[in-house]
Amino acid sequence: MRPAEAEVLHFSEDPTISRFLPHVAPTSAEAEPYVWAVGFDRAPDYWFPRDTPRAMAWVRSGTTEADRERIIGAGSGSRVHAIEYRALEAMRTVRLYGYRLPAAPFRPIGHARHALVATEPVEPLGPPEPVGDLFALHEEAGIQLRVLPNLWPFWAEVTHSTLGFSGIRLRRAAPAAPPADRARSR
Repeated sequence: MRPAEAEVLHFSEDPTISRFLPHVAPTSAEAEPYVWAVGFDRAPDYWFPRDTPRAMAWVRSGTTEADRERIIGAGSGSRVHAIEYRALEAMRTVRLYGYRLPAAPFRPIGHARHALVATEPVEPLGPPEPVGDLFALHEEAGIQLRVLPNLWPFWAEVTHSTLGFSGIRLRRAAPAAPPADRARSR
């Protein structure tokens, strides 16, 4: 599910929203109240249950071929999303909805400018649409979906690479595993 021209999307597990009011999100670093949405390129970041920790990486201008092959894989598309095994059941069973909103009241925010915000109430352009099978969405978009026991090793690789990256709800990820004991006997 992606927005059409002159639209942005808001994803929610709540199919009863008739009007989006600006608010300060509990997880936001922003103090000003906003209505949050995403455009075409960042919609896949939200093809997940709301509280699912996820790490995402993609090829961008300046990405080295070595980083692309090491993290995404040779011939494996240009984007990868990673979740933990414990998120699989929620990915299979969540009922996620996409709200199409008019793009006009929204503007980019943040240094990465990946999110869009409005400072006024916004009414959806129609009823919410069921997003459907989240695995199928990833497949149709050519986005790898990796399932890992722990996100932190992947996140460390991604954030020290030339790829573009984003992490959402990482504070909910499993704790980082301690480094392996390197003094084991042979």
